[in-house]
Amino acid sequence: MKNLFTIPPFLFLFCVNSLAQKDSCCTFVAVIRGDVVDFAVDNLDNVYVLNSNDQLKKYNAKGDSVAVFNNVKKFGKVTSIDASNPLKVLLYYKDFSTIVTLDRLMNQQNVIDLRKQNIFQPSVVALSYDNNIWLFDEGNSKLKKIDDNGKLLLETSDFRQLFDESPNLKTINDQEGLIYLYDPQHAVFVFDYYGALKNKILIKNWSNFKVVEKFIYGTNNDTLHRYNINSFIYDDFKINAIKNSIKINFTASRLYALKKDELKIYTLR
Repeated sequence: MKNLFTIPPFLFLFCVNSLAQKDSCCTFVAVIRGDVVDFAVDNLDNVYVLNSNDQLKKYNAKGDSVAVFNNVKKFGKVTSIDASNPLKVLLYYKDFSTIVTLDRLMNQQNVIDLRKQNIFQPSVVALSYDNNIWLFDEGNSKLKKIDDNGKLLLETSDFRQLFDESPNLKTINDQEGLIYLYDPQHAVFVFDYYGALKNKILIKNWSNFKVVEKFIYGTNNDTLHRYNINSFIYDDFKINAIKNSIKINFTASRLYALKKDELKIYTLR
């Protein structure tokens, strides 16, 4: 375990490799088998499973099917699912610049056509802590917050004025009073709720990036990375069970690993 901010890069890589712990951070607890092409999880450990027929099914933490949304492909192929708020699930359709929100019973609440709001190049979207929506508009290189009607509530300065070039963002995470924007080629950019840049964390080339409470998680094949935002401590774990996973997700207590025709669930410790 080492501090990312104080160890030179060459020493950091050596220390991480020497402290890797094999299968020591999680325990297998359950599996969902069948036709699974994508999934999301919320902070109550409900699981939202998308199948190849574009049906979205919700399972509770015990594995019981509790709700279904069958109208997914009305707007094309789903690009991403955000279930960070159990009461409001967000579906993003990038090809049509459209956002659909669902309630906890998977009933459609709202449809937002971003093109009608003059937002034509939203690369990534996410739920905000106050039930609004964050998005990054590549057209003018700004982070924006909108409400359920698409009304603009807040926007940052042009990122090309803040950085050498506009970042290639893959995820937005709203967590513990801050917004974490991840560009795998450069860093994690941390903003406050007023759109001001607060920090830059030099984490690069992680897949399955997610911020959960005080931790940042990510993976590289069979390696789980975990970074403590408060203490700056980094942990690295070798886990054979996640090797060659299609997608991995995290909550505060669980790790989810999607492979062909099955979604395996592990407890984190």
